[in-house]
Amino acid sequence: MRRDVFQAIADPTRREIINLLSRDALNLNAVAGNFDISRPAISKHIRILTECGLIVITQQGRERFCHADFKKLKEVSDWTSQFSRFWDNKLAALGDFLDKEMAKENKKKKK
Repeated sequence: MRRDVFQAIADPTRREIINLLSRDALNLNAVAGNFDISRPAISKHIRILTECGLIVITQQGRERFCHADFKKLKEVSDWTSQFSRFWDNKLAALGDFLDKEMAKENKKKKK
């Protein structure tokens, strides 16, 4: 199954895993210890995040450590920025409209 970064961040548990790993690399047991779900469930989330390129697992001795890799999140940032620009423009236009309306009201009151 082909997975993408949007599928990965759609799940709140996976978002929290990314959040945890943004602070420090953790081994699989340490990641699992932060959740009230089974280790196999955490492993499934880790696998999805790895397939999407949001985390990288490295072997250090007998331990496997998860590291966040935020390069793929740029795809999300790029996609959402178009909506941010859209709403910024709409809100700026609304602000201009309200300023003009207020100026009209103030002009009427002075008469």
